[in-house]
Amino acid sequence: MSERIFIGVAWPYANGPLHMGHIAGCYLAADIFARYHRLKGNQVLMVSGSDQHGTPITLRAEQEGVPPKEVVSRYHESFLRSWERLGISFDLFTSTGTENHRDIAHDIFKVLQDKGYIYTNTTPLPYCHTCKRFLPDRYLKGTCPNCGNLDTRGDQCDNCGKPMNPEDMINMVCRISGDTPDIRESEHFFFRLSAFQEPLLAWVKEQKHWKPNALNFTRRYLEDGLKDRAITRDLDWGVSVPVPGYDGKRMYVWFEAVIGYLSASKEWASIQGQPDSWMPFWQESTRSYYFMGKDNIVFHTIIWPAMLMGYGGLNLPYDVPANEFVTLEGKQLSTSRNWAVWIPDYLDHYDPDPLRYHLSMTMPETSDSDFSWWDFVRRNNDELVATYGNLVHRVLTFTYRNFEGRIPQPGELDQTAQDFLARASQLFQDVGHNLELCHFRTALSSAMSLAQEANRYLDTKEPWKTLKENPKGTATTLWVAMSVINCLKTALYPFLPFSSEKLHGMLGFTDALSERGWGWEPSQNALPPGQSMNTPEALFSKLDDDVAATEVERLGKAVS
Repeated sequence: MSERIFIGVAWPYANGPLHMGHIAGCYLAADIFARYHRLKGNQVLMVSGSDQHGTPITLRAEQEGVPPKEVVSRYHESFLRSWERLGISFDLFTSTGTENHRDIAHDIFKVLQDKGYIYTNTTPLPYCHTCKRFLPDRYLKGTCPNCGNLDTRGDQCDNCGKPMNPEDMINMVCRISGDTPDIRESEHFFFRLSAFQEPLLAWVKEQKHWKPNALNFTRRYLEDGLKDRAITRDLDWGVSVPVPGYDGKRMYVWFEAVIGYLSASKEWASIQGQPDSWMPFWQESTRSYYFMGKDNIVFHTIIWPAMLMGYGGLNLPYDVPANEFVTLEGKQLSTSRNWAVWIPDYLDHYDPDPLRYHLSMTMPETSDSDFSWWDFVRRNNDELVATYGNLVHRVLTFTYRNFEGRIPQPGELDQTAQDFLARASQLFQDVGHNLELCHFRTALSSAMSLAQEANRYLDTKEPWKTLKENPKGTATTLWVAMSVINCLKTALYPFLPFSSEKLHGMLGFTDALSERGWGWEPSQNALPPGQSMNTPEALFSKLDDDVAATEVERLGKAVS
């Protein structure tokens, strides 16, 4: 029986192109998970969009001297191209700039206000005399009182993840003028987060399946005690406040951006021509997963659940599989210093599946990981090309050449073949089990171990030596090897969709692998003898040894 799986993925700020850290942080994991569940026949809805209202956008616009709309339009289009080229299969990737999003944000605001969870109060905010305005979070720079980070911002420290108020910062200055702002009172709307302390604590205690990083961070945050937070700011860019007399205020991005999961679901339903089809994903039995980096945990385990509790009638998150961070060549990613692997630039030079493979194998699921160009080249050449790609190429080309381009007819399977196929069946089940648990590295390792075993099986059977004296036995050996390759194409599809579809076609299948379902059996029904194959081609390309040195030399110099 199929399940409903809702997948919400963090909304990237539309102030620059995507980089490798974004993909490793949440987008690749979400896509792997979505592709697996679609193959299983589950009803999947995966949504996200460009966050158009964060202060990173207005900062970029001011730096370029252009309207914010120009910035968000440019990078939203860049995101859409990157998703398509990298194979990130959103059901809808929209933006927070739509009328639909505004209307739903207004609705949630008004319902929470009517229930007494939103109220007005004055709050001390930094005011820059030089800029003549109140300063939003990212317009501030200072030292984090919790970890000592010298370049924290006014709402949260990127280093330790600790949320804060501007007045908590040490040595606070305006990022634009460099001056020290005054603290002035300003009237704003507040979300009564403190009212959800006990309900959230009780709910979190039930989440035994969460990863330690999400569970521990959330518990510590709750143990410190929840405080009401301002949900508006003094800006003219963002979602308006649905209350007369507050034209100079906009909803704080941390409040309205998470509403995007719901607004995107409703937009998707409207596009399908079934306006109510979002409801089962939000109001009926559904497992809701939210993928993001660890710096966004609190917004998805505390803030958004509190908003959902207050609004009423909508599903709470089932899991928040947040990843840790990725460094690049041993250093922290820095977009300002161009110390990043930009996705559009990568895709202009290399194929998507090798990056998907490397980032999956090194995914920061439980601790930070590092991306190294040398390791990228090594994994591409030694694992994708020499292990998996070579297995596929030597079996398919040998079979195509010696069996008239058709799947060979096997004879009786000996014990070695039976044991090998039983092991393949177990490994296929292991891959599925680990994908269910969001253990992506383990799932991929299991699949690649099967490719290694297949190479050892061939080396033992030596079909290139048995072809003349025992063609029937050779046909059996090759059919067994091809059956396992047929297994690998499905097991690896969530990770390597482009090469898996290519392999599916080379085996002679005419439909799309994505429509085949999650399943495999070592039977002649699954791999029909006599089926015409297509001309085998290499699945992956070997990279020159100087690629790593060249790419490292480009770091810090590339134009984003």
